[in-house]
Amino acid sequence: MVQEIDILTPRRQLILGILVRDYVETAMPVSSKSLSEHPELRVSPATVRNEMAYLEEHGYLTHPHTSAGRLPTEKGYRYFVEQLMHDIRLSADERRMIEHQFYQTQMDLNQWMRLSAAVLAHAARGAALVAPPRVHRCRFKHLELISTHGPVVLLILVLQEGLIKQQMLTLQHSLNQEGLSRVSRWLNDVFAGLEAAEIRQQLTPLPTFEQEIGTLVSTSMDEVDSRSGPVYRDGLVNVLSQPEFVASAQRVAQVFSDGGPLDVMLSEMLTMAADRESVQIVIGGEGQRNELSDFSLVLSRYGVNGYATGALGVVGPLRMPYARTVSVVRFVSRLLSNLVFDLYGGELPPTTLE
Repeated sequence: MVQEIDILTPRRQLILGILVRDYVETAMPVSSKSLSEHPELRVSPATVRNEMAYLEEHGYLTHPHTSAGRLPTEKGYRYFVEQLMHDIRLSADERRMIEHQFYQTQMDLNQWMRLSAAVLAHAARGAALVAPPRVHRCRFKHLELISTHGPVVLLILVLQEGLIKQQMLTLQHSLNQEGLSRVSRWLNDVFAGLEAAEIRQQLTPLPTFEQEIGTLVSTSMDEVDSRSGPVYRDGLVNVLSQPEFVASAQRVAQVFSDGGPLDVMLSEMLTMAADRESVQIVIGGEGQRNELSDFSLVLSRYGVNGYATGALGVVGPLRMPYARTVSVVRFVSRLLSNLVFDLYGGELPPTTLE
């Protein structure tokens, strides 16, 4: 990368930056004439043509056979996002609107995931994917035993991660609601903050009925620990409406489908070291994923390191408005990190992601 910086003079950097921004906005190859008329350049069309020829020779630009204009290559986009792109922030009004939408919802992960995908897709004008936080080991918060009729009881299990599980039980001997509430309060004290394995260690000295409830609770928690949850999607129509993909809707749908390469990349985000930069930009599959050669992705982790982390991202064409997309992804990621932290009741150390 140092060699690339040395190769590109300030004027070549300026030309590349203007060309990328113009092409992102218009989806039309950019001509030397239009560039020479840009107020920042103030040079002749001949000079611009020479500089564009240099950029094309070194792999930053290319041109369609039917056009005299140029467009960026993957290398050109990569140089742009790493060296020329300026950080932008969402407007205060937009940030407040997004925050209001989230805080209008209850402490419910499913609602957050659906809302996150919708907000990302709308704000970034792309397709959005959100993987729910994976709990490294879920922890018990509280349970309730509710009498329904006769020996049939409803068990409601609430975990610190905001998950709620319900199960109907048939008791050998019916208990009134007062007795069930007494058992619930006792088990809530015994199991408070424990993982599934730790709950099983507490079962031996308990009475038979309490042991049975504890076994059901630990089994339910094991199921939560072993599952990753669905990936929430929104905004596919935003990608299909781009001129690059009008004739390839089926291929776009396959890339965006459940279990496809995008899901794999979200999963890989979760395995990254905690100290890695949280926002990642992937351009054209980076030469490793041919099925993503026409797409760019902006991905991020969110959550609380060491406890529960998820991943989210926006997908679009190579001609993506990178600065705004990064801003949207970063803002929603930080917002979700704070919401996930709140699920733990403020008991965890403040190690939220960037």
